[in-house]
Amino acid sequence: MTAQPRLSIGLPVYNGEEYLAESLDALLGQTYEDFELVISDNASTDGTADICRRYAAQDPRVRYLRLPRNIGAAPNHTHVFTRCRGELFKWASHDDLYARTLLERCVQALDERPEVILAHSGQAVIDGDGRVKVPYAYGLATDSPHAPERFRSLLFEPGGDDFYGVMRADVLRRVKPHDSYHHADRTFVAELTLHGPFHQVPELLYFRRDHPARAERANPGKRARCVNLDPRRAGPLHPTPRLLAEYVWGFVAAVRRAPLSPADRRACYRHLAAWLTSRARPGAGERVEDRDPVDPERLGVRVDDLVAGREGRS
Repeated sequence: MTAQPRLSIGLPVYNGEEYLAESLDALLGQTYEDFELVISDNASTDGTADICRRYAAQDPRVRYLRLPRNIGAAPNHTHVFTRCRGELFKWASHDDLYARTLLERCVQALDERPEVILAHSGQAVIDGDGRVKVPYAYGLATDSPHAPERFRSLLFEPGGDDFYGVMRADVLRRVKPHDSYHHADRTFVAELTLHGPFHQVPELLYFRRDHPARAERANPGKRARCVNLDPRRAGPLHPTPRLLAEYVWGFVAAVRRAPLSPADRRACYRHLAAWLTSRARPGAGERVEDRDPVDPERLGVRVDDLVAGREGRS
């Protein structure tokens, strides 16, 4: 690794001891090695700190930061990005798994396509044991050269989980930081799409873990999820209608801020008006995790064959 790593991985975590070591093994076992891994511990109360300190002592690419109090998931995502140095950046989740070649293939895609601002890969949902539950066929037009089409697709199509792709850090600095209202992740990704196209590596390399302690499962209500994102959302000043109104305004504000031509800006507003009128077509709001599971034996893909640290598992 060079003194100035080309890629930074930011891993925000809170009480992640159950799966954290598996995720760290998967990241540190990547074929692409020119990266730093910055962990921002949101004042965890379980064994997270001990795990992080152990890995930081073993691998110089790991930097462990611990916050004195829980500031919420959204501010912690922003905080860890501000502590990273690379020209490329990727957020990582403490409970997901990553194939060995994920970083290599994404960095290669960005090098070969200077117009692309984010590279990601095929993904699947896995269970707590790392078995594939649901493969996800990506259907968004985020690779379109036209910003209004990318924006329209993100509004109407299921998905939008590009949050954990490899991005150009300079573009990330130009968008509004991740907020904490309802579906703030979708408006965040929508603003990114207005700055440039994405590229999907056509390989299954990212495995998103679904388990009972996952934030969306542990906080099923809209307000509970928003309070998890930022504790300041608790209390009477942030009722559910406000959280929903901020969601809609987040799209409007993203279009206003983006570097668009007047014609493209008008097109984006038309798409947004159509979305507000129709409230999205049936199926657009479904979660991939809630789809019927598949038989892993029929996929021809074994997570243990692709992810570092899982060698020899049955």
